[in-house]
Amino acid sequence: MLMVYLTCANRFGMVHTVGNIGIGMSRWEAALRLVGVGFFIGGSIVLGVLAGLWLDSKLNTEPYLVIAGLVIGLAVAFFGVYRMLLPLARNRQNKEND
Repeated sequence: MLMVYLTCANRFGMVHTVGNIGIGMSRWEAALRLVGVGFFIGGSIVLGVLAGLWLDSKLNTEPYLVIAGLVIGLAVAFFGVYRMLLPLARNRQNKEND
């Protein structure tokens, strides 16, 4: 529902620049993006650890797969955050160049 509102607001020119967050990005969109980053980090790490725990219980290889799941979760979180925040960095760089 909120994304539909943001899309409509963007079409009708109701989206404003918020500080250094981004060009044409509303406050809510920027806030939701940052909240989503936090959930993505937590979710990636928790899912990696839970998958490692489950595999360890099935294969009886404790604690190796938990550690592997943690490392994979951290790598996925790092890469995902990089991909999510890259547009914000580009928008800020474009704003400074103008």
